[in-house]
Amino acid sequence: MVGIVVVSHSATLAAAALELAGQMTHGDGPPTALAAGTADGGLGTDATRVAEAIDEVAASAPDGVLVFADLGSAVLSAEFALELRGSDAPVRLTSAPLVEGLVAAVVSAGAGADLDAVAAEAEAALAPKRSHLGKEEQAAPTASPSASPGDAAETVRILIRNSAGLHARPAASLASTLGVFDARVSLRNLRTGHVLDDAASMSGLLTLDARLGDEVEASASGADAAAALAELETLAATGFGEGVVAEAPGAAPPPAEPVAARPAPRRAPARGSARPVGVSPGIAVGEVVRAATAVAEPERGATLPGEERAPVAASVAPAFDAVRESLARRAARLTDARFADARAVLEATAALAADRGLVDEAQRRVTEDGVPAARAVWEALGGFAGVLAEQGGAMAERAADVRDLRDRVVARLTGATEPGLPERSEPFVLVADELAPADAALLGTTPCVGLVTSTGGPTSHTSILVRSLGLPAVITPRAAELEPGETVLIDGTTGEVVVRPSEERVAQASALAAAPPFDGAGATADGHRVELLVNVGSGEEAAQGAAAHAEGVGLFRTEFVFLERQAAPKVDEQVAAYRPVLAAFPGRRVVVRTLDAGSDKPLAFVPTGDEPNPALGVRGYRTAAAAPEVADAQLAALAAAAQGTDARLQVMAPMIATAAEAREFAAAARAQGLGAVGAMVETPSAALTARELLAELDFVSIGTNDLAQYTLAADRELAELAELNDPWQPAVLRLIALVGDAGSAAGKPVGVCGEAAADPALAPVLVGLGVTSLSMPHRALDRVAAALRRVTFAQCEAAAAAATAAAGPDEARAAASAVLTGTP
Repeated sequence: MVGIVVVSHSATLAAAALELAGQMTHGDGPPTALAAGTADGGLGTDATRVAEAIDEVAASAPDGVLVFADLGSAVLSAEFALELRGSDAPVRLTSAPLVEGLVAAVVSAGAGADLDAVAAEAEAALAPKRSHLGKEEQAAPTASPSASPGDAAETVRILIRNSAGLHARPAASLASTLGVFDARVSLRNLRTGHVLDDAASMSGLLTLDARLGDEVEASASGADAAAALAELETLAATGFGEGVVAEAPGAAPPPAEPVAARPAPRRAPARGSARPVGVSPGIAVGEVVRAATAVAEPERGATLPGEERAPVAASVAPAFDAVRESLARRAARLTDARFADARAVLEATAALAADRGLVDEAQRRVTEDGVPAARAVWEALGGFAGVLAEQGGAMAERAADVRDLRDRVVARLTGATEPGLPERSEPFVLVADELAPADAALLGTTPCVGLVTSTGGPTSHTSILVRSLGLPAVITPRAAELEPGETVLIDGTTGEVVVRPSEERVAQASALAAAPPFDGAGATADGHRVELLVNVGSGEEAAQGAAAHAEGVGLFRTEFVFLERQAAPKVDEQVAAYRPVLAAFPGRRVVVRTLDAGSDKPLAFVPTGDEPNPALGVRGYRTAAAAPEVADAQLAALAAAAQGTDARLQVMAPMIATAAEAREFAAAARAQGLGAVGAMVETPSAALTARELLAELDFVSIGTNDLAQYTLAADRELAELAELNDPWQPAVLRLIALVGDAGSAAGKPVGVCGEAAADPALAPVLVGLGVTSLSMPHRALDRVAAALRRVTFAQCEAAAAAATAAAGPDEARAAASAVLTGTP
């Protein structure tokens, strides 16, 4: 038997995680112990208590102890405890996630797996969630594409009948049940063709992606093969203890060809006319400093003698571990709340370094092919990065994370200098071909004032990080031409890069960059009022917006309350999440967007089925029909959260496309006592019928990101199409004008809460198009307010007319600028 110890700063957190894991097991489960919190009930860890917990568990688990630790000093305490313990049972520290990993480990240990297998299950536990959400990089899933599960003595077919499919709880039940049989059971999902070689693996079951209505072929070999399959059929017939849907959809036929035989989706080629793209707003002027050159590619062709392969392969895992530990230590030092995003990226890269699948692949190349260690790592991780790049979109942008890990591990193996930021005390503009997220995470701790790269995309980790740090950033294919020591001006809104700018241009940029703090009252130079609001996703962000003198909240993204859950949050949980946002703005407007799920934000409890094009499928308000109880509960929670606060709560639904949908949503919201009801204008349909929508609603808010995507038929996640996904496109501006006119005719507010609202150059144009409020990240308030204060409302209207009459986005920018600055 293998035992488990949980080390955490919080006793409450550790106990809750262990309780959740315990609910997934059958019977008594493995021996466990907590070493969490301080003796007086505070937050902290104690190496002595950890050592005592290990000894306690080892007494009942001579086969080994797996130790979980949450973060920072908990890891250090666990490491030190290994020197203090008195027992001699094998002990392993795991970098697996505390919740998902603990559940997987408890289930695996309860089924009698050895220490290596339990640790592997724990460390693979995030792969299913990453794969499902498409947000993070992962190694090849345990469930691999294959034409058949192989030879077996017994074979049956089962139908997945429970509504959520093989998610965590049924997977745990199945894995622990099959683990007690003297049989090896393999599964094949006939819808996808994916095969899982060992159904006793909980993480493998999750990667099988078996959903309601899927037919799964199960094969078993071994002495208990028939009994194991009979138990599997019984579990499936009862929905794995969750109940069954009365009429489960029919099983999908197997694919016409093995999934493995199909070519991988190809990434769209780069557009030949690609121009610089701003990915983080703001203007910066500074001297070019180039990032350190990448680690050199190890030489090809060398082959190790047979007797050297085992010791060389053994050197690979310590190199990965050293990189993981280095990244984890850097993350632990970032305790300032300003660097929360940076810390998260460093922790994510550290977790990638702990992925045993990547280590195993590199070691396999050494032992089987005789490839030297550095070359084996280069090929293994480079191949994985290539697979991600071929997929395109957000997955392609994760390839940078993998290449960064590759370079760091290769540097450890060869003694080369690890990639990193330049040492500099004076302000500078960093120029790189591609900046690793782990380095971008630390930019805020340097005097860097801006970033220029030649590759990347708006949704890459690096772009997200520099936006969170408030650093202007541009992607341009001409980055390599910028010479160290040159002075450059970069505009992270327009994508402009000016080499050796004139003193006049620098002075203009400095004036924009040094915009006075927003005073809390947005207006043009002649007093035309424009509400300047803030976009938030939590109470903490709302407090930051209030501190920046935002006039209210123009977009509260409530989906963050719902993400990464197997069941919808209860009403009281939602109320607790919503109240801090309302409390931050007493007496002021707080516009809440109801659940925006589907597409790139799938939820287990909002069934959307298989969609060939999710961006055009069941998303936004459309999910209310798929899960009406979720929509109703949210409206009830918002009404309850508003009670006892002075904020002026307004609710709006995303992805409203017709007046009928607007009428239906307004009726549902008002039935809950919510008086001010609006909708997002994100589709051309909504813009073209804005008058009809406003006849049903109290206000509308334009989401320029999706409006541009649907107007130009260009996926907003593809960096190659960034030139099309531009709010300056005249087609987009003309649709905004229609909405502005409709709002003016109805006497109702029209807001913009997409990224366009944060562009100081575009803000006057939007106001001229009839927009009455702009909502943006709090860091953009000063610049947008200053831009509006420099122009009159008449200039705004003239700039809007010039921009909408232009032939393209560049011409629109130039035409608007000429009007607003008075230059031809």
